[in-house]
Amino acid sequence: MSEESAAGRPYHHGDLRRALLTAAAEAIEESGPTALSLRDLARRAGVSHAAPAHHFGDKAGLLTAFATEGFGMLADSLNRVRTDADNLLEIGVAYVAFAVEHRAHFEVMFRPELFDRDDPALVAAKRRASEALRTGVAALPDTAAGPEAANAQLAAWSIVHGFATLWLGGALPAEVGTDPEAASRAVIRLLFTRQDGQPDRRG
Repeated sequence: MSEESAAGRPYHHGDLRRALLTAAAEAIEESGPTALSLRDLARRAGVSHAAPAHHFGDKAGLLTAFATEGFGMLADSLNRVRTDADNLLEIGVAYVAFAVEHRAHFEVMFRPELFDRDDPALVAAKRRASEALRTGVAALPDTAAGPEAANAQLAAWSIVHGFATLWLGGALPAEVGTDPEAASRAVIRLLFTRQDGQPDRRG
């Protein structure tokens, strides 16, 4: 079964889903997620107006799929760094790099009012991303167990997410430079500096 494109070329269902998610990324980059419309996505993808609803049901369904894709990509990115370096500093830098490279996904992923937060696929993707960050924190020497471990993970996430958000919003001072990875590495490294001012070998 296929959908006819505006140019008369059929899309198979898998291709159409990909085309619609790609169109969603483009639209969100331009106007943000709240301005997104299924009719506009259909136009961008070159398919019938009914095609997006057929695949995703409604706008919330599409954004749920979009956020799920984002969390999955984030988890993959963090896990690649963890496999290569097992270094929380570089995991943090990878988080910022993901936000910059996939701005549209990042903007939707942390807006739960836009999608179905209880969707099983979304929950699983979020868990994978969280686990990648948690494992990076757990690899640090002297990491406490129990509530303190959870607090350490929250602190790490708060710093990297906050930096990414400030960068994307253009709110950081000019002196941080124009390279988000270099700038975030310098800031995140402060997580791994001991109170005596000497660098901690964890970073």
